[in-house]
Amino acid sequence: MLNIGIFASGKGSNFEAILDAVTQGKIPDARIVVVISNNSNAGALVIAKDRQIPAVHLSRKQFADDNEFNEALISILQKHQVNFIALAGYMKKLDPPIIKAFKNRIVNIHPALLPAFGGTGMYGLHVHEAVIGSGCRYSGATVHIVNEEYDAGPIIMQERIEIAPDETATSLSKKILAVEHRIYPEAIRLFAEGKILVNGLHRVTVTP
Repeated sequence: MLNIGIFASGKGSNFEAILDAVTQGKIPDARIVVVISNNSNAGALVIAKDRQIPAVHLSRKQFADDNEFNEALISILQKHQVNFIALAGYMKKLDPPIIKAFKNRIVNIHPALLPAFGGTGMYGLHVHEAVIGSGCRYSGATVHIVNEEYDAGPIIMQERIEIAPDETATSLSKKILAVEHRIYPEAIRLFAEGKILVNGLHRVTVTP
């Protein structure tokens, strides 16, 4: 059973896509047990409360140092028996103690075809502006394992779309968000079914 902890900072549309897939039985042997946000006004927290899922606002600003914050975060995850984490628009980098505690059990969705257009500063519309500015014909979304480096963990799944000649960052964002809502639940389903094997630092094997 995957006991999923969702980390989100914004509206929570990817969280809702995952939740709907779980509720509809498309992700077997899985449940979302807690939603955590660094933003007290995050829409993800509202969705969680409306769906009777524990919702926690936890910010680094609430603690004296990183160690206290990480200890509090791990305590919450343990309390809810989390064994898998999905970052759904979470705008903070996880510290090494969290990544170590959940090694190869943390996933993220990125709005580009990694390894291109990833790393520090590559989030939200910044990604789409960079893609369009580069002249690329294609973009897409990537689900990957989270490690200590931004957007550098092994890739689980990607889907690409063609960029229209008159594409804007906003229109591309909407198209890719629809892709994210398709492939993120699918990637988590593969984990729930035990079909993901992480081989070393940069490879993932998906079994039939």
